[in-house]
Amino acid sequence: MTHAMLKGSNVPLEATTVRAVLRWSPGQGIPDVDASALLLGPDGRVRSDEDFVFYNQPRHPSGTVWRLGKKRGAEGLTDTIQTDLSGVDPGVGRILLVASADGVTFDRVRSLRILLYDAAVGDGEALAHFDVKPETGAETALICGELYRRGEGWKFRALGEGYSNGLKGLATDFGISVDESETGPPEVSRPLPPEQPTAVPTQPAYGYPQPAYGYPQPASASSAYGYPPPVTAPVAVPVSSDVRLPPQGPQFLGR
Repeated sequence: MTHAMLKGSNVPLEATTVRAVLRWSPGQGIPDVDASALLLGPDGRVRSDEDFVFYNQPRHPSGTVWRLGKKRGAEGLTDTIQTDLSGVDPGVGRILLVASADGVTFDRVRSLRILLYDAAVGDGEALAHFDVKPETGAETALICGELYRRGEGWKFRALGEGYSNGLKGLATDFGISVDESETGPPEVSRPLPPEQPTAVPTQPAYGYPQPAYGYPQPASASSAYGYPPPVTAPVAVPVSSDVRLPPQGPQFLGR
């Protein structure tokens, strides 16, 4: 029998591998929703950035928590996190199941629900479901629920706690080091859509390609990102035997 859960309620889990499915109704102007998970230690924080499973890091190094990806079904769109509870490291006491909407508020997401299944059974009857409703409507990320240890077993608790500063703000609160540099940990930003084969980006004079997705460009490259202004072509100057030009230094086209 499926448990219809209320906010704050919990249910014991007999399954050893649990599939948590986020489901919502698509439509005009409805944002895309992403599922992610945070594995928390005894202090209620991640042990490292590897404990964050999301679209840019879809599988935990232990192999016990991973994203299955998105699907379209008869009842809506889904994104799924699967967890092998029997193999989760003893140092992990809670696993948060999160929904984020890429900067769009959840008051525009219709019929958001999290469903839990026994992965060993397949697409059978759900073990439990919880209709996730934002409290203010301004949330851009929601903790839908959590898997947590109780004695020798696991339980699921329905939460529905919201964040207005998105997945990045939520992850930071639980100890993720958000660093957008190339050498930092995984960047908490939505990946760009795949490049269309018909897109032919133009090349500006300073060598940085124009993006193919139509994102607005800053009015001044030098003021927005610190790059020097475009280098214009040199002007030819006639040189006579009695005119000496100063030596010309190297031209730098950016960092």
